[in-house]
Amino acid sequence: MDNNNLEQITFGGGCFWCVESCFNMLKGVKSAISGYSGGHKDKPTYQEVCTGETGHAEVVQITYDPTIISYEQLMDVFFFLHDPTQLNRQGNDIGTQYRSVIYYKDDAEKAKAEEAIKVSIESGRWAGTYVTELTKFDKFWPAEQYHQGYYNENPTQPYCSAVVGPKIQKFKKHFGELGMLNAE
Repeated sequence: MDNNNLEQITFGGGCFWCVESCFNMLKGVKSAISGYSGGHKDKPTYQEVCTGETGHAEVVQITYDPTIISYEQLMDVFFFLHDPTQLNRQGNDIGTQYRSVIYYKDDAEKAKAEEAIKVSIESGRWAGTYVTELTKFDKFWPAEQYHQGYYNENPTQPYCSAVVGPKIQKFKKHFGELGMLNAE
């Protein structure tokens, strides 16, 4: 990967444990870091974000090489991994911290995000009205270290085995067939 060409995107699609582990498997992704964005408190903790009072969403910040994986491909994965029609929740995870949100850096990136939403709607993958927020990027706060690579370190933890694991298997099957995954 050419470090001079790297770009970043930040978005939230529910619990960051699911999203981060999948994006780290993709060819062209240098890193996917779990963290928090969109709130009003500097350096929030997981416990603070879980109260819903900081305004932050659980997000993943992805650093990627656009010569290997495109913004559009990343958006396709994003919309594959979560249900963008569920307001402030994903499955049993309920609260504003689990909202569907794309943080854009400029008008060009906002336009690409709007187009990605349109493409996803037209795909028919999800029935219902999309509630994905488009929000100007402000700050990203990395989550505590124990959240980074959480699924890989804790695959037998009950939430991971019941929720994250099946989502990862579905992801691996679909995107593996497309040749988008790194070799294990």
